[in-house]
Amino acid sequence: MKNYIPYTVIFFVGLLLSCSEAPKKDSYLVHALASPVGNNSALPHLFSNGDKVFLSWVEKSGDSLASLYYAEMKDDVWQAPNKITEGTDWFVNWADYPMLFENQGNFISHVLQKSAPETFAYDIKLNVRPKGATNWSANLPLHKDGTPTEHGFVAAVPYKDNSFFMTWLDGRNTLEKEDMPRGPMTLRAAIVSEKGEVSQNTLLDSRTCDCCQTTAAITSNGAVVLYRDRSEEEIRDISIVRQVEGKWTAPKPIHADNWRIKGCPVNGPKVAALDNNLAVAWFTAAGEQGKVKLAFSADGGANFDPPIRVDEANAIGRVDVVLLDAEIAIVSWMEADETGAQLKAVKIDRSGKLSNVKGIAEMHGSRSSGFPQMELAGGKVYFSWTHVTEDKTKVKTAYLEVSQF
Repeated sequence: MKNYIPYTVIFFVGLLLSCSEAPKKDSYLVHALASPVGNNSALPHLFSNGDKVFLSWVEKSGDSLASLYYAEMKDDVWQAPNKITEGTDWFVNWADYPMLFENQGNFISHVLQKSAPETFAYDIKLNVRPKGATNWSANLPLHKDGTPTEHGFVAAVPYKDNSFFMTWLDGRNTLEKEDMPRGPMTLRAAIVSEKGEVSQNTLLDSRTCDCCQTTAAITSNGAVVLYRDRSEEEIRDISIVRQVEGKWTAPKPIHADNWRIKGCPVNGPKVAALDNNLAVAWFTAAGEQGKVKLAFSADGGANFDPPIRVDEANAIGRVDVVLLDAEIAIVSWMEADETGAQLKAVKIDRSGKLSNVKGIAEMHGSRSSGFPQMELAGGKVYFSWTHVTEDKTKVKTAYLEVSQF
């Protein structure tokens, strides 16, 4: 996360230069949910398998102790929280947060554990609980390069045989040596069994943006990974790599935004998949104005339709996306307003038609508000975000019926 560039100037210029029609008003109710979290909670992550919804988050106590919790949703009530693991040697970061995933009753989560005194030296450690087990196996390695460098920005999806497909940004080549300059960040992927066994560790891209979130999905053809790439000319647009007949394709941009920026914007894409249909949402500030875009693909990501802009002119980004069917998606994002920021969501079909924009929650515009989450289950769209008041943070959750969009 060394090379990020703040967007205060970019967004201020966007506020002055851009304009849009006032959003249409309609009647809807955001249903707040009683939160299962404790004090000083932040870094929420939502996961849905289509039926069940799980929320994970981090709570901090004292100067250094951090604990990872999760809770399951039943009948729109969060059940009692469960502690997965805790540690005093974690790298706890607003943009690179722990996550929990489930596959047929098997659970996997991860944290970032410091590997050396340097600020950006940390490893990805896995925690697994196979179906039927009562205890977690913790601190299992995802990678074994042994370099005191940055590893993180994990994405994972349930895979075959109770396993998980996982991808991450890997900084093993960024280690400076006397006879070799610092190399670029890389993108890697692997398969992890329900017991935490790692196989098929593969290099997907040898030069990527340093600290934007990755995202992954499973199509009818195989796994796909989307991420912010980085060219030699410092163009940092969204690229895709695809698994086809067991082999990985070369990285390919999904659209030429041509955003040239010398540092990482800390703003990754999100993908949702149904069979070979994909919807990808992302942020760009090409042209010195923040925008949130969405693009559909009907062939597993080999080709994408022209992108559709979904924001209302003052986008901060921090996107998420779900697919309702092959041609209709819902996108969420953060947008600046007079008092800070709002979490917003809108429904879009493949033709470019947008529903009325929904304001989900008022948010703080700073890093402490983190990255809002969105998931689809049982005809409802669930949201989670970090609410910030003075020096305190608390994870909140709510939902909208799909029929309300």
